[in-house]
Amino acid sequence: MNETLTLVLALAAGGGLGAVFFGGLWWTVRKGVSSKQPALWIFGSLLLRGILALVGFYFVSGGQWQRLLACLLGFVMARLVVTWLTQTLPASEARHAPQSR
Repeated sequence: MNETLTLVLALAAGGGLGAVFFGGLWWTVRKGVSSKQPALWIFGSLLLRGILALVGFYFVSGGQWQRLLACLLGFVMARLVVTWLTQTLPASEARHAPQSR
């Protein structure tokens, strides 16, 4: 397969992994705030998202550092996109933890 195509596919796979990882983090924080057991949500999500990301990086890299680097670049780009998308939510969508007095 063409090396450029392989790197583009690794970049796209990294973007997908990043979207799942950081989108899942955003969803977990929203669920954890209103949950009766937030630690369980956060720990379980961290474990699942971490394993998924590591296994994804392992298979995408195929033992080549160039693919791993392209995948990591896609992962970081997805972080920027998810951060931007979640900051542009309307104020009514944003939920905050109750403040104690």
